[in-house]
Amino acid sequence: MTNKKLKWGILGCASIAKRAVIPGLHQSEWNEAAAIASRNEDNAKRTAEELNIGQAYGSYEALLEDDSIDVVYIPLPNHLHKEWTIRAAEAGKHILCEKPLALTEKEAAEMAEACAKAGVLLSEAFMYRYHPRYDMIQEVIASGEIGEIRGIRSAFTFNGAGNKTNVRYRKDWGGGSIYDIGCYPITAARLLLGKEPEAVTVQAFFSEEHGDVDMMASGLLEFEGNVSLQFDCGMWAAFRNPLEVVGTDGIIEVPSAFVTGEPGSANFFVSAKGERREVEAPNVNQYTLQADHLSQAIVNGTPLKFAPSDAVSNMRIIDACLQSARERARVTL
Repeated sequence: MTNKKLKWGILGCASIAKRAVIPGLHQSEWNEAAAIASRNEDNAKRTAEELNIGQAYGSYEALLEDDSIDVVYIPLPNHLHKEWTIRAAEAGKHILCEKPLALTEKEAAEMAEACAKAGVLLSEAFMYRYHPRYDMIQEVIASGEIGEIRGIRSAFTFNGAGNKTNVRYRKDWGGGSIYDIGCYPITAARLLLGKEPEAVTVQAFFSEEHGDVDMMASGLLEFEGNVSLQFDCGMWAAFRNPLEVVGTDGIIEVPSAFVTGEPGSANFFVSAKGERREVEAPNVNQYTLQADHLSQAIVNGTPLKFAPSDAVSNMRIIDACLQSARERARVTL
């Protein structure tokens, strides 16, 4: 890679941008958080000053008109992902868009098509997939140490129900736990199994207090070979984010499957042949790795590990999960 840092523009002052993605860019030797935009210019200027960002804009359009910006990060509410991804692509910017990529499979496909037409790269922001421990987990699976995979269990929950003005509780904005965090176990199972599910069944608790979005959901994804993912996700439950891969001869346990940061938080455990061992994983910033992966693809032409087609496939599953939850029925894919 060349020594030139790619200049990133941030569309919006969302919490995930301020507490995770922008600090991750600051730690990168290949990327620079160069500009931030908000529909409230004072908010943009205040955030730029707090986070050491050189340029602040009072509109998203103004940032997209900045010819010095190479990459745009979109942490806007879910219902705005499609519009601003397409507008960024038309402005010639490469894009990292927050998960879930869109509200539907159809929207995701339109976004992917627009980016391909504009000749820009589009990446969905599942930061955990860039942590080297997932390669390590896949190596354990491939080694045969735990035998054949019989199933995967995972969860992602937190309790944010007290703040009823949160955008996650706007149904028309793509609110709900499946969109927000259920997508993590779903992508993890697809990644580890290397295949797509054939059917989904989801039960959910829709809260009238929170805009009738799913505040808790439990699901079953059926994969080829009689293997399944059992998952739950929720925004009105105690915090947890484990993952477990159950094999015929052993088990892989990941206590904190998606959130890392503290020393040792990325470690996982392998139980086989009557012994349980802890596997130490590097203590690295997965947000930095996510940005670096995209920048290498832009500068060096290396293929994206997860193409836009992966995000389209993921949205197909999320569509089915939401349909199943609403209709209380099994949905085939």
